Amino acid sequence: MTTTSRQALSVLTVPAFNDNYLWLIHDGVNAAVVDPGDAGPVREALHAHGLALTCILLTHHHADHIGGVASLLAEWKVPVHGPRNDGIQCVTHALVEGDQVTVDGLDLELDVLEVPGHTLGHIAYVRRTAGAHWLFCGDTLFGGGCGRLFEGTPQQMADSLAKLAALPDDTLVYCAHEYTVSNLKFAQAVEPDNQGLAFRMRDASKKRGTRLPTVPSTIGLENGTNPFLRYTEPGIVRSLVEAGRLKEGAAPVEAFAALREWKNVF
Repeated sequence: MTTTSRQALSVLTVPAFNDNYLWLIHDGVNAAVVDPGDAGPVREALHAHGLALTCILLTHHHADHIGGVASLLAEWKVPVHGPRNDGIQCVTHALVEGDQVTVDGLDLELDVLEVPGHTLGHIAYVRRTAGAHWLFCGDTLFGGGCGRLFEGTPQQMADSLAKLAALPDDTLVYCAHEYTVSNLKFAQAVEPDNQGLAFRMRDASKKRGTRLPTVPSTIGLENGTNPFLRYTEPGIVRSLVEAGRLKEGAAPVEAFAALREWKNVF
């Protein structure tokens, strides 16, 4: 009988649906899954890598993030961590801002941030271990973009993104969708003189040309190229004014709201 030895923690990308990413955090033996909207790809990845599911982590209530939970629980009786205030019935460990999750089966602790905007109860998970800063942010922050405001206000989303933008620059951003190229097209429209953005678009387009994921990105990269973290930059404000979407001298939150509304129809 062979025994599998534990490894350093790593994150496995599990594609699902058309553009979702489900994340498996594992040590070569046990695994936690973040936002398992579809049980099938998760089950296949666990079996392919010889992993046992020990924990489920949820960020918000949308079906493409929780749809596979019941099926996984039928095979693995594991705890389900998730937001206290987002209406998810299957959560066994309800979380709020400031909580810390000791992930079952793994040598991993995650801090909880409340990041309302996309939904009112949305949370994010942060690993703060030196040399391995990770962020699992669901649909709040995307590569080059942010989530739609289905339930929250522009001020709530702007404040939530500010929390994430303040994390260390080397924090890896594990978001839940492959939206990067389309987001960067919009970013270039509102900030055409950003050379870092032009480089990022070339890199992301090359990756997608060979079906490689563009995420995780980093907080540093997002701060330099994501218009929803840069909405107070003079060039972006000027673009909004010139497009007739913002009045001169408007408050910063109005710029954020105008930017999000423009992206909705871009």
